Amino acid sequence: MSKPVLFEKQGHVAIITLNKHETRNAISEDIMVDAIVEICADINADQGVRVVVLTGAGSAFSSGGNVKDMQDKTGMFAGSATEIRDGYRRGIQRIPLALDALEVPIIAAVNGAAIGAGCDLAMMCDMRIASEKAFFAESFVKVGLIPGDGGAWFLPRVIGQARANEMSYTGEPVNAETALAWGMVSEVVAADDLLAAAMKLAQRVAANPPHALRMTKRLLKESNHASLASLLEASASLQAVAHKTRDHAEAVDAIIAKRPPQFIGE
Repeated sequence: MSKPVLFEKQGHVAIITLNKHETRNAISEDIMVDAIVEICADINADQGVRVVVLTGAGSAFSSGGNVKDMQDKTGMFAGSATEIRDGYRRGIQRIPLALDALEVPIIAAVNGAAIGAGCDLAMMCDMRIASEKAFFAESFVKVGLIPGDGGAWFLPRVIGQARANEMSYTGEPVNAETALAWGMVSEVVAADDLLAAAMKLAQRVAANPPHALRMTKRLLKESNHASLASLLEASASLQAVAHKTRDHAEAVDAIIAKRPPQFIGE
């Protein structure tokens, strides 16, 4: 039996691949949730990882919730209303919490359909690159549901409230070109070039000092809810730490010497 989620490292770049072909990479089953959460924890503990690429195997990025399980009332969709509520909290809702807690930048390489929770999964990432075959659908309303995985929080922050409303109220798909125009993705490439394009961006990120990357991501996350005064205070504290790193000294020395820097994560 193949692993539901594949993980590999190429230098300082970690690659996560959803690998459940039979469900088009649905992420609602416990085996998928557990694997994603565990990998995120492992990445946070590995100072050698500076950036992550998340993609899907096969033709889909992720189909979101398993519709067959919905029909059969099994898995997280089984039981009373109270049990289903608990199933969401103990199940798929652990994914947005794990990705939100990820300390390094993460790039979604959206290779195909990103539907429902699969669309939201892409929105949970810091950056997104799409294949020309990709499309996005906040399609919960089409199956009489609401975005139960945090999509109502993530989607408006990526594309703005009005467009998030349109996607959520109609449930209709948005193709890669529209996603680019709306700022949902930063680049659209040919399908065969997707992973290479994501890796190119990842390498541009990974070229920077790892501690500065992690602290920068923390500040950007804090800016979603912090006041200016509290963010400035956090910035001063983290900046003091950054000034004392060897990588900061190396960056300054390299600029003055007009040579490429060599960052070691210290």
